[in-house]
Amino acid sequence: MVRVETPLSYIAKRWTPSVKTARRAALSAVVMTVFIIVTGGAVRLTGSGLGCDTWPKCTDESLFATPEQGLHGAIEFGNRMLTYVLSAAVGWAIIAARSLKPCRRGLTRLAWSQFWLVMGNAVIGGITVWAGLNPWSVAGHFLLANCLLTVAVITWVRIGEGDGPRRPRAPKPVRNLAWAIVATSVVLIALGTTVTGSGKHAGDSSDVPRMPWDWTVAAHVHAIAAWVVCVLAVAMWLALRIVDAPADTRARARDLLVVLLAQGAIGYVQYFSDVPEILVGLHMLGSGLMWIAVMRLLLSLRERPQTPAAVPAPAAGQRPEHAPVA
Repeated sequence: MVRVETPLSYIAKRWTPSVKTARRAALSAVVMTVFIIVTGGAVRLTGSGLGCDTWPKCTDESLFATPEQGLHGAIEFGNRMLTYVLSAAVGWAIIAARSLKPCRRGLTRLAWSQFWLVMGNAVIGGITVWAGLNPWSVAGHFLLANCLLTVAVITWVRIGEGDGPRRPRAPKPVRNLAWAIVATSVVLIALGTTVTGSGKHAGDSSDVPRMPWDWTVAAHVHAIAAWVVCVLAVAMWLALRIVDAPADTRARARDLLVVLLAQGAIGYVQYFSDVPEILVGLHMLGSGLMWIAVMRLLLSLRERPQTPAAVPAPAAGQRPEHAPVA
């Protein structure tokens, strides 16, 4: 049976990227994911969420934004176009992961899962437009973007590792603490969508449905979750020093603390200054950076060495290369 060659296998046969090049490709997907999260927030903060009347076209008659839709249409359509830039970054990561030698199927699957997450989130974005910016679909759109960010970060880190069995780099209680930080950070991000879904920036100047609770109460609950994450992060920073963890792992804990402090400061300032758009946008950027820091900390607590290359058995009648001479 003749095996059909795909474009990816064709490229992989003729190009072998260095690990550094492949990591840059994966990092481009991480950066573009954060960028599109922030620009998606900008669409909402400028009241351009319904700048395009429908999806996948911008109007019933036009695929593109029209002059009649003004600035709001241009902003919403521009954010849609950024999906293609994100797809290109993810495509580069897929090609680079597939072309590494030896072939690493798990890594290729990770890269491909980013593509399907992008496509799925594009559909949810369209449903959000059809639903008139329903806050629950808006929240789902944001949370799925964070799922994409999770996979992109894992791919980025995994490219620099081997495929050997995982080996812990810290005692089990410390690793459990890292998982506690992950879990509470997920809750923190999810609670952030309840503030957005009930708050002032609905995404459009028309009447947009909101989540059925007071946004100030949601903000207080969100702040409590943030303090829990901060306490756990401080505990992790101290624990890693007590157990004399590797320097790069301690650096990841430090990075997380720095991001949390900056994110907390922005959060309190925006709350007490009537939630200005620019600070909300910075807070969304901080959310992405915080999640990257959380994932990098978790992944730094284990290592995966390179799998030793298999030594081919000598052919019949052939003396092994290092066999002693009689």
